[in-house]
Amino acid sequence: QVQLVESGGGLVQAGGSLRLSCAVSGGIFSIATMGWYRQAPGKERELVAGITKGGTSNYADSVKGRFTISRDNAKNTVYLQMNSLKPEDTAVYYCNYRFVGSVWGQGTQVTVSS
Repeated sequence: QVQLVESGGGLVQAGGSLRLSCAVSGGIFSIATMGWYRQAPGKERELVAGITKGGTSNYADSVKGRFTISRDNAKNTVYLQMNSLKPEDTAVYYCNYRFVGSVWGQGTQVTVSS
């Protein structure tokens, strides 16, 4: 059974940085597509960034140039480095594992104050 555990969320001032981590157990991490999604109050969950098994990444337009997704296959972990944070980045951030199905983490809160 695949399990995802996110960490690294918190409260930060606008312009600050945070790094989210998502540790994966029970799956074949190295061949899974990994993604970070977020959901703000009253809004639908949206893709923030994704990374394939080969390391190809894609980003939502709203975070391009500010966020970077990366993966460490030796540690079964995917990261989201978030710089120049804005209040509109405030949301619960979820990690997603996709390989013959989809598994979600429990989410981590990111709050950016103005």
